[in-house]
Order: sequence, then structure tokens, then C-alpha cells
Amino acid sequence: MDGSLTGKLLIAMPGIGDPRFDRSVIVMCMHTPEAAMGLVINKIKEDLTLGDVLEHLGVEAPEPIASRAVLEGGPVKPDRGYVLHSTDFDAGEATQYVTHELSLTATRDVLEALAERRGPDRNIRPPESYVLALGYAGWGAGQLENELHGNVWLVADVERGIIFDDTIPDKWTRAIRSLGIDPSMLTGASGRA
Repeated sequence: MDGSLTGKLLIAMPGIGDPRFDRSVIVMCMHTPEAAMGLVINKIKEDLTLGDVLEHLGVEAPEPIASRAVLEGGPVKPDRGYVLHSTDFDAGEATQYVTHELSLTATRDVLEALAERRGPDRNIRPPESYVLALGYAGWGAGQLENELHGNVWLVADVERGIIFDDTIPDKWTRAIRSLGIDPSMLTGASGRA
């Protein structure tokens, strides 16, 4: 596979073989020959809100911020928070540029800024232009490329509406449809000609 997938969506094919990634949509935040990292954006962390996370950090959060869902970003470092957000918020070296519209920050600064309404797209409500995910999906050298050759993932361009929309369970279907594919036509069987 040629080129970086940084800033792309990975969409799990049916029958992926790993229940942690069944019907997952992943925003690829980094992809190099050595490693890849992304956030699952369509799996809700049950019984946990952004307000709960902020309270644990000793930060008070007003509504509607406090009631926002927290996502299961992936199985790697599941106790660490990652905020995928619009590029209008920058915490210096702690913020990683993903695309011209997306950045990633994994420090307390971004959470405090969100609670104080100094965070991403602070003047646009709704929708908010950030998601908080606990954990991430990670791949070692060549691992993601092997999965792509095995037809485990579809690759699509990032769409802000899919990432930041609050209808989290519908993101897989919407991502598949963004490719012009009817999700009901996909099967878990794959092969090579």
C-alpha cells in the first residue's frame, strides 16, 4: 500500500473477526511505516460521560458539555483520554495536527478548555467539534497494511459530520454510504482473484 492513511477513515468490513472492532469507524491520527494509531469514533463507553471524566480530574463541567458521551477509542491504553478536535484549539507541542480540519490532544489542558468553553469551535453550538475517546487502536510495522490487503478495512475520506455527529451508532452506516456502498450489500466473505 502506498501513502499514509493519516486523516482517513478506516471502516470495518463485516466479519472482521475481532469483536472489539466489529462495525468500527476509526479516524487515523498517525500512519508511518513503523506504526499506526487511530481512534474508534462510534463505540460509546457505557455509563461514562465527559462530566464524569472531568469530575475525576477535579474540573467542573457545565451542561451540555457534562452530558456528552465518551467513546471507546480502542484497546490500547484504555485509561488515557484522547480528544479529537477542530484545529482552532492548540495546546502547543501537546497538540498533533491530523488534517487541515482535525487535531489530536491528549492532555488535561484540552479538557479544562472544554469545561471553560475555551475549547474547539467554542462559538459553534451545536454541534461541538470534538470527541473524547478513552484508548486508541494501534498497529505495529506492516500490521495495518496486512489487514488492508486482507480486505478487513475500507478506506474513506474524513467527513466532519461523521466524526462529530452525536448519532454515534449510525456512523458505520453513514461512513459506508459515503463511499457509495449500500451496507446491506457487504458480506464478511473475502477473497482474491
